Formats: sequence, C-alpha cells, structure tokens
Amino acid sequence: MIDESNGYEGIADIYIPGRGRAVNGVGATTARAWAATFAPGAELLDLGCGTGIPVTKILLEAGLKVWAVDASAKMVADFRTNFPGVPVAWEAVERSGFFGRQFDGIISVGLMFLLAPAIQRALIPKMAAALKPGGRLLFTSPMQIVEWNDAMTELPSWSLGAEEYRGLLLASGLSLGEEMRDEGGNYYFSGVRPPTSP
Repeated sequence: MIDESNGYEGIADIYIPGRGRAVNGVGATTARAWAATFAPGAELLDLGCGTGIPVTKILLEAGLKVWAVDASAKMVADFRTNFPGVPVAWEAVERSGFFGRQFDGIISVGLMFLLAPAIQRALIPKMAAALKPGGRLLFTSPMQIVEWNDAMTELPSWSLGAEEYRGLLLASGLSLGEEMRDEGGNYYFSGVRPPTSP
C-alpha cells in the first residue's frame, strides 16, 4: 500500500508532541504576516496541515475561516482535537475534494517538496484554479533544483527550483507574488489570481 502521507504517518507519534505543538515554530512569523493581509472572514485552505499548529491556529486567530487537508490519519485526528470546528479532510492533497470549491487563499508550508515532481507539477494548477479572483497562494520549497532525504522520514524530497515554480505559477494563470525566506531558511513562493475586470 502506498503511503500517501510521505512517511509522516509513521513518524506522527514523534512529530505531534514536538513540532506539532510549536505554536511559534519556524514559519509562524511569515504565516502571521500573510494572514494579516486578508479581510476577516476570508476563506483559506491549509494544505498539508499536520496538527494545525502553527499555521491553522494563526489563520484562525486572524479571524479567517479555514479548511484543511492532510494525508496522515494520526495528524488529522490530532487536528480535529485541536480545532474541532474546522473542516479537515484525511486525503492526499492532490486529490482533495476541497478543490471543488474556491478560496481567498491557499497556504502550504513544508509539503510541496515532499511530493514527487509529477505531483507537484499537477498540484500547482489545481491550487491556482481553486483561488477566487484576487486570491493568493503561498507555498514553501527550496529555490534551487535539489533532491535530498527528508530529515524526519528519511524519504526522498524534491525541489523543482525557482525557475520552474515561477513558470508553473504563470502557466496556471497567476501573477507572481512576493518571495521571501523565513527565520528557519525556508523559501516561499507566491502567486496571485488576477481580479476580474469591472
């Protein structure tokens, strides 16, 4: 059976009490700044949500409505305990039923590079298509083209590199947004769906 959690189901018992409780963990500052750019009540999707800490927690604290997806059953169970009122799906992100609706923003921290390159190339257009006019996408992956083994799962990880990520965003109908690096050295790519014409 294929492990669609990319090894995170197997290490969930280690991850959850550690990084899964780090409310001010790496990336929290960036997520807070991004969340603050949305109007209260905006609808956001957290892909690869894990326990919901810190990203979903930060989005909720900013007054936003959140939907979430993770492929690890243990992570989703913990998420439901942490945020019982938030819709969360246990499924592979690339096949999420939430792509049948539209969002003001989609965020994916620490997930994209865990997915095989072909899945990354298919997922970016799906995320773009699920954005409302003016909607924004933010995800992390290294700037350079690189393959390595994930520090926690020891499974392969892949970055397509900045040039290809930017090309995929543009080909998906998004304009390129601000790129940034957080305090942990994680690199963020972003895209914006153009608003509709008046």
